[in-house]
This record gives sequence, C-alpha cells and structure tokens, in this order.
Amino acid sequence: MEINNLAVRRATDSDAAAVAEVWLRAFSAALPQVRRAHTDEQVRSWFREVVVPGQETWVATVEGAVVGLMVLDGADLEQLYLDPPWRGHGIGDRLVELAKQRRPAGLALWTFQVNAPACRFYERHGFVEAERTDGRRNEEREPDVRYVWRPGKQEP
Repeated sequence: MEINNLAVRRATDSDAAAVAEVWLRAFSAALPQVRRAHTDEQVRSWFREVVVPGQETWVATVEGAVVGLMVLDGADLEQLYLDPPWRGHGIGDRLVELAKQRRPAGLALWTFQVNAPACRFYERHGFVEAERTDGRRNEEREPDVRYVWRPGKQEP
C-alpha cells in the first residue's frame, strides 16, 4: 500500500470520532484476547470529552483520513494505535520519533505482555523493560509491562 499525503498533526476536536474509531479497530485487531474494560460508546465519549480536548493528542492522516493516533501525557506515551491496514508502513515509527522529539528527557509507557509485536516495536525504538505486573493495577486485569526510553542510554 502506497502512502500518499501522510501528515502528522495535533488532533482537533473534530478528529475525536475518527480517533476513537481507529483506537477501537486497532485494539480489537491487536488484542482480541484482552477483555476491554469499556464499551465502544464509553471509548468514544472518553476520546471526545477527555483525551482529544485535554491531552496532547496527535493524528497521522493519509489523504485527510485519520490512520493513526498518539497521546502524550507528561512523560508517558499513553496511546499509540494504527488502523490495522496501515501497520507496517512506517507510521508508528514516525509517531515514536515525534514523541521522542516532544519529550527529549525521556518517555515511559505500558503495554500488555501478550502484545509481542508492540513489545518488539518499542524495543526496536530503544525502549527497555522496566517493570512487569500481573495486571491487578489496570482496568483490563491483563499482565502488562512498562518500558522506558532515555536519550543516549539505549540508542544504538
């Protein structure tokens, strides 16, 4: 799939619905075995009322359509999801590089242990495992792993 007119920009309120739909499709495709803690409508409301207006939310668009999202909250990379057909085209790489530019002192994130592709992706980008949990502290009750990136420490 050729990428024409890829753009990365800050999300606006009018992007919230598309961002939520990308998140829903991406979560379902990447983590079918993980119990979601919220309904589709709760997810849509959360993006519309909390995430997009209140957090540093970025979108990747192709020909104007939202195909990826990234949310930064302080030093945490809170969300990074791509619409499934757009995985493997360098969009996630671009979003992680943007996150590093926006947070040059370092980043941290959580991902589920069962999400081996995400773990490999973050490790390839210089993130190192800092902690594993049994999932008792997250809403999904799914074992997770915390990764951290510090500039100059893990870069090859």
